[in-house]
Amino acid sequence: MIDDLISKGVTEPYRMFTSRAEYRLTLRADNADQRLTPLGIKYNCISGERNKLFIDKEKKINQILNSLKSNSISPNQASKYGVKISKDGVKRSGLQVMSQRNLNMAKIRQIWPSIPYHGNALDKQVEIEAHYSGYLKRQSHDIAAFNKDEGILIPDNINFENISGLSNEIKSKLIKIRPRTLGQALRIDGVTPAAAILLLGYIKRNKRILIA
Repeated sequence: MIDDLISKGVTEPYRMFTSRAEYRLTLRADNADQRLTPLGIKYNCISGERNKLFIDKEKKINQILNSLKSNSISPNQASKYGVKISKDGVKRSGLQVMSQRNLNMAKIRQIWPSIPYHGNALDKQVEIEAHYSGYLKRQSHDIAAFNKDEGILIPDNINFENISGLSNEIKSKLIKIRPRTLGQALRIDGVTPAAAILLLGYIKRNKRILIA
């Protein structure tokens, strides 16, 4: 938020649109304590009791996740429990099975009763993490790729109007400001990470034409 206020200004109500939040699948409300408490511990802002509760919660979540990862099931075995997965003969871990949206921990424990139970709240958090796992993995790759390519120069002769998928508002701002690098483009008010990825893809696909 501080970075946005410094680099993008306050021309619109901050975070009025959730789509403007960078990597919003990662920045979820349900995992806020897991993301922020370690920073609080690092900077000595967390009490000893809070630290103890956090460590205990992390331990219990890891117990559930490790149990899910260590158990596996074949498609034929899964069908006996009413769980439908691709009939490819490949065994899947409990965590992979959990990635299906119609499954919850109660159903998973019908298959593997030995999976630890530490309350509905932790079960719900594990379910959300499992359901988003595929998207989160792709998002992590996007973040790594963008961090690597943030310094890429934007060719002077680029025509932003030709970039499919960008809104007219974003095209107008890019044309007006003419950012020199991908990082500068992302710091323009209203330019989302998704828009920057579209811009990066366009530059890479048309590299020969743009350099000529």
